[in-house]
This record gives sequence, structure tokens and C-alpha cells, in this order.
Amino acid sequence: MKKAILGKKLGMTQIFDENKKVVPVTVIEAGPCVIIQKKTIEKDGYEAIQIGFDDIREKLVNKPLKGHFQKSNVALKRFVKEFKLEDIDSYEVGQEIKADIFEKGDKVDISGVSKGKGFQGTIKRWNAQRGPMSHGSKFHRAVGSMGAASDPSRTFKNMKMPGHMGNVNSTVINLQIAKVIPEKNLILIKGGVPGPNKGFVTIKSTIKA
Repeated sequence: MKKAILGKKLGMTQIFDENKKVVPVTVIEAGPCVIIQKKTIEKDGYEAIQIGFDDIREKLVNKPLKGHFQKSNVALKRFVKEFKLEDIDSYEVGQEIKADIFEKGDKVDISGVSKGKGFQGTIKRWNAQRGPMSHGSKFHRAVGSMGAASDPSRTFKNMKMPGHMGNVNSTVINLQIAKVIPEKNLILIKGGVPGPNKGFVTIKSTIKA
């Protein structure tokens, strides 16, 4: 059965496994999330559930979204996502989803917005080689040759050039859950997770078997 929950990345730490080996983990505050809406084939053409996470003040929500929450009679939420799950009949509007839906050892895919790096050159952005660092070369971190001078007299598409780096949707698949702490709604993920601390993430059952 596919499972999904929303959460907030709190940071990284380390724990000891059953073999007393140090395991680096990412701590995620997962839920409690509330079901805002159920999409059905009859009404919407597909089946899915819409869930929300993290309470937000009323003044920060626009009128259409506020009406959407009031229709479901749930509190206003900051982070809203939709998931296509296999069995949505077992879910009801207003029902809470907590971290205990996952167990230790489960494999998950985690999506988030990566850290923004601003405008970067080719060395940092694409791991390009620098020029010689001697004083006479006058070529250290420049882009270098970008295209032929006469034919075709232009640069090709998709060249690795300087530009905006980071701040894009990123997914890491097939991560393993190292530990679940249900009373604190915490999920510990083995390894790293996209995004900065306090960034929102989605946790889903992995697409890999």
C-alpha cells in the first residue's frame, strides 16, 4: 500500500544502529497532517487525497483558499499537497495522518526545494576546470571557449554556462527510514534530504520495488 505524509526538515544528527555503528540521519517533523479534500472519479476524473500541514495565521491566507479550508471544516494550513494513493476509501475529510503510518526499514522517496545558491559560475555550478593560477595567464575562473568563431557563429542550446543555481524541486529516491518516534511525530531518515532546515518536504512510499 502506498503511503504519504508532509513534513518539515529539522536538521541532521547521528544515531547508533543495532550493531552499534554510527548512522547519519535527517530528522523530519512529519505531521500531524489533516485531510482537506478527497478527489473522486465521478466528480474530478481521478482519485486522490489533498492533505495540509503546519498551521498558519488567518491574515496570511487569501479568501479562495480560506473558503476551501472552511468547506472542509479544518484549520488553515501552510503546506498543501495532493497524493494519488491506491486506497482512498479508507481516508475521510478531517482525518489526521501521523508519522506512525511509516515504520523502521520502510523505503521512501523524499521531495523538497533545494538550497538556493544564487548566480554561480561554471566551476561551482558544473564542476568545470579552472585555468592556471600563474600571474601571466590572466585566465583563472572564466568560462572559456563557448563556440566556434565562424561556423556556426553562435552557442549551442543547453551549454553548461554560468547562471542561477539551486532553489529547484529535487527528489531523492529509495531512502531508508532509520527510526520513527510517533509520540513526537518525528521520522529519522538515513542520509541526506533536499532543502534547508525548516524547509517543507513530502515523504512517499518509494517508486522502486
